[in-house]
Amino acid sequence: MTPGGFDAIVLAGGRASRLSGAQKPLLEVGGTALLTRTIAAARSAGAERIIVAAERMLDDPGVQWVREDPPFGGPVAAIIAALPRVEAEWTLVLACDLPGVDQALALLPLDAPNQDGAHLTDASGRSQWLTALYRTAALRDAAASVPDSGRDAPVRALVSGLRLVAVEAPLAATRDVDTWEDLEWARRLSDAPGEDVTVSESKTPSEGSDRTLPPEALDEWANALGERFELANDDVHVSLILDLARDVANGVARPAAPVSAFVAGLVAGRAGGSPESVREAVRAITELAEKWAEKR
Repeated sequence: MTPGGFDAIVLAGGRASRLSGAQKPLLEVGGTALLTRTIAAARSAGAERIIVAAERMLDDPGVQWVREDPPFGGPVAAIIAALPRVEAEWTLVLACDLPGVDQALALLPLDAPNQDGAHLTDASGRSQWLTALYRTAALRDAAASVPDSGRDAPVRALVSGLRLVAVEAPLAATRDVDTWEDLEWARRLSDAPGEDVTVSESKTPSEGSDRTLPPEALDEWANALGERFELANDDVHVSLILDLARDVANGVARPAAPVSAFVAGLVAGRAGGSPESVREAVRAITELAEKWAEKR
């Protein structure tokens, strides 16, 4: 328990694009919805308040609900929207799609003296910024420096300046549910906790599939692109481009997705390259993809 106590921010408002738009927080593992499992784990760990960043989807009087404006602005925008509700000295941040959340919280230090917080890393060393405890004051200071209220910002843009303790955790504590294969894996593990999981079933960077790449890895890649080409953090709109790719793949064809993303960049650059010009280009291409689907 942290000396000043902690509140929990649970992130549950994503689009679940790789789950065909299903309400991921309500998918069940072991007979319990992922969001319910996450809320219960935060309570058991000692959270004084629980703020869920999503539209209301459960009848739980002990939960506060907030939504970033506009919706689907990404995890940083959701955290920034929820922060005004936090009153404790520490803030626990959890994504709602972690079946092994109890194990994760058992490993996460709920006290980080002389630091700004602590977070888990997976076996490959990849930071799990959304399974983390942050000193609230430090998180607020960091949030104040993120432009556009965090919309489409990579998580690294929020936490890169914080002093954080990294704690390595096993696959069962860090693998989230991004795809139907992930959900099947989580359900099998829940039914048989002692069962070994083969490498082919796990999320490892070497697999090279978009199905195995978590948001944190996309943030790292976006950050690498930004450093290589001297781009600001808000110049790389990861969630926006992922949404565009999904909509074009569904409305036109999968190979049309990267072509459309490239065209969006060209159009936005021709219009000046501002965040608004990127959103406008994406909106126009999305509308075109919807009309294309209607004609077929």
